[in-house]
Amino acid sequence: MSVAERPATIRQAIADASDTLAAAGVGSPRVDAELLAAHVAGVDRWRVALLEPDAEFATRYRDLVALRAQRVPLQHLTGTAAFGPIAVQVGPGVFVPRPETESMLEWVLAQSFSARPVIVDLCTGSGALALALSHSILHARVIAVDDSDEALAYARRNAAGTTVEVRRADVTSAGVLGDLDATADLLVSNPPYIPDGSELEPEVAQHDPAHALFGGPDGMAVIDALVGVAARLLKPGGICAVEHDDTTAQRTVDAFVRTGDFVDVTARHDLTGRPRFVTAVRAG
Repeated sequence: MSVAERPATIRQAIADASDTLAAAGVGSPRVDAELLAAHVAGVDRWRVALLEPDAEFATRYRDLVALRAQRVPLQHLTGTAAFGPIAVQVGPGVFVPRPETESMLEWVLAQSFSARPVIVDLCTGSGALALALSHSILHARVIAVDDSDEALAYARRNAAGTTVEVRRADVTSAGVLGDLDATADLLVSNPPYIPDGSELEPEVAQHDPAHALFGGPDGMAVIDALVGVAARLLKPGGICAVEHDDTTAQRTVDAFVRTGDFVDVTARHDLTGRPRFVTAVRAG
C-alpha cells in the first residue's frame, strides 16, 4: 500500500472502519473499530487514536475490518474475550463469553461464602466464569466442567497457572461428579439453553459451536438435567445460579421448585432488564 493509499491518521482509519462495520450490520461498529485498531497497534484502546498509521498497520487493519464486516466475531479476530475482572483466550470451537453473563457473576460475588468455598462451574466453555470466580473469591476451590474437547482445550489453556481444576464430564450423565456430592458451596452454569430453531446473529449462528448454544426444542434439556446435579452436589445452604433463555425464566424456576430440594428460588434480570438467570438455595 502506498503512502497515498494510507489514511492520514488512525482516527480517520477508525472512522472509515466504523462506517464499513455499520453498513455490514455490526451492532457496535465504533467500539469494534477501535478495539481492532488497538489490537493491531498492540496498545490500549484509549491510546490508539494518538498513533500514526504505517503501511503494516493499514494492511492488517483493513484485513481484520473486512473479516469483521463478514460477521466473524470480534473476539475470534483478537483472540481474547473480556469477562468481568479477567480476559480469556477464545476462538473457533468454543463459546465466546457474553457481557450479559456478568450480571450473574456480579450477583454471585455479592453473596457471602465460607473461608474456603467449593465452587463448581458446569458447562464452563472457555472457563471464563470459573476463572473470574477464582480470581475474585480468595482461597476457593473451583472445578470447571465441560464435555467438549475443543472447549476444554481453551479452558485448560486459560486455567494454566491458576488453581482452577478443569474436568471433562457430561452434566446430563447419571451420577456425574459423584465425588463432589454434598460438598459444593456454589454451583453456577451458563449451559446450552437456546431453543432449537431460534434465529441468531451471524456471529453466533455461524461461529459459536451449536453444542454450546442449543438446549433442545424448548431450551430446557440441559437445564433440567443440571438442576438435579445441583441438588446432589450442593451442601445444605449452598447456592445455585443458572443462566437461561429470555423465554424460559418461569420454566427454569419450575425446574428448581419441582425437585423439592431448593428454597428461595428467584428469577433475576440482567442490566438490560431481560430475564437472565435463576438463583436458588439448597434446602437443609
